[in-house]
Amino acid sequence: MRSSKNSAATFLGLLIFTSVKLASAQAVPGCGNLQSQGQFGPFDYYDPEAKGVSLSLVEGRHFTPEVEQLVRGKTSVSPIEDLDYTLRAFPNHPRALNAVARWALQGGSFQTAMVPSADCYFRRAIAFRPEDAIARMLFGTYLWKRGKDSEAAIQYEEAFRLAPTSAEVNYNAGLFFLKQGDLARAKKHAEVAYAGGYPLPGLRNKIAAAESKAAR
Repeated sequence: MRSSKNSAATFLGLLIFTSVKLASAQAVPGCGNLQSQGQFGPFDYYDPEAKGVSLSLVEGRHFTPEVEQLVRGKTSVSPIEDLDYTLRAFPNHPRALNAVARWALQGGSFQTAMVPSADCYFRRAIAFRPEDAIARMLFGTYLWKRGKDSEAAIQYEEAFRLAPTSAEVNYNAGLFFLKQGDLARAKKHAEVAYAGGYPLPGLRNKIAAAESKAAR
C-alpha cells in the first residue's frame, strides 16, 4: 500500500513538473518563448524558493540600483540588457517591469535586448503567471501613459478581479478611473486602498480636488 501511494505521489509530482516546464516553454506571440535554451529560469518572483538564492543572484549581477534607475548598465553600457536578463529570469519581477516601462516611455531602444518591446515584457509576464494582479496593474499604468486608455482599462479591470482587496491595485486603479472622469468609481477604489493601509495621499488629494471643482 505504501509503495502504491509513493508511486502515485511520484507520478503527481512529475505531472506538475511537466506542466510547469510546458508553461515556461510556451511561445508568446511576437515576443519569443518564455524559456530559451541555456536560459536561467524562468522563475516566479513570488515563489519563496526562487526568492532565495536565484533572485539574489540575478539582482546582484543585473538589477542593481543604477540599472533600476536607468542610470547605467551593470554588464553593459545600457541598462536595457540587464533589465532584459532580469525579466527573462523573473518575467513577473514588478520593479523590473516598472523600470522597463519607464525605459520605453523615455524613448529607450530595445535593439540590444532579446525581447523587442516593453509591451512584450508585460505580455510575457502575464503569459507566465496569468493570476499576477500586480503585473496587470503595471501593464495598465504603462498603457495609460502611452495614451491607450481602452487597453489600460482592460488590464486594470482584470487586476481588480484578481486582487479586489489589494491596496496597491485599488490605489492605481483609482487614479486611472479618476482621470477617466469616473469620480464614484475612483472613490470606491480609494476607500479600499486606504483601508488597506496604502501610504501615499495622492489619490485622496486628487479626489478632494475633483469634488471641490464639481461643487463650484
